[in-house]
Amino acid sequence: MTATDTGPVVLDRREGPYGEVVLRRHGELLQIIANGCFLMDTSDGRSERLLVDAALAALGPRERPSVLIGGLGVGFSLAHAAADARFGAITVVEREPAIVDWHRAGPLAAISAEALADPRTRIERGDLLAHLRETSATYDLLCLDIDNGPGWTVTEDNDGLYRPAGLADCARVLTPGGVLAVWSAQPSADFEGTLRNAGFQQVRTEEIPVARGVPDVVHLAVRPE
Repeated sequence: MTATDTGPVVLDRREGPYGEVVLRRHGELLQIIANGCFLMDTSDGRSERLLVDAALAALGPRERPSVLIGGLGVGFSLAHAAADARFGAITVVEREPAIVDWHRAGPLAAISAEALADPRTRIERGDLLAHLRETSATYDLLCLDIDNGPGWTVTEDNDGLYRPAGLADCARVLTPGGVLAVWSAQPSADFEGTLRNAGFQQVRTEEIPVARGVPDVVHLAVRPE
């Protein structure tokens, strides 16, 4: 029997501020589970990288743009941003201390160690919605990947991010012409409408093909100048 035949092996299980979070290994893959809901794994990373690339491509000419990445996850978005010399400050907001620990001194360091050591990178431990409401900082790009999508949140509290008040907070911390990019496991015409009603422009959705089922997507929107 090979290692891949044995099924998932739990590497760490913790009670975090928002419930249980689990890191497990399944064959060659590392997986993060929150309250029994699969969040992400290390199988690919194309969609996490596209989240960053699509946001940057939608931004007008900008010298050393700053980016806020909402959700550290398995680290693909951070690693991709840090590998791009065009970026200035890179801020990551992550509410689960366990996930930060798994990157700093655990198995996920294989993906993120170099990015975490980059002097442009700053990790903010806390809730993304609270950060957006309270921070005095502004960003050229917001790359958000904290749920499986606007209609499939990890916790009920996250629902507020995709409503008018949450999107107003996103717009407040974006520089004029800044870009909001939201990862989702499926497209949402309703969310596109909410973005437009919140005053965002150039709203569109980019698809990322997957092996089976509906493509992953990145919702893109621009704060007016």
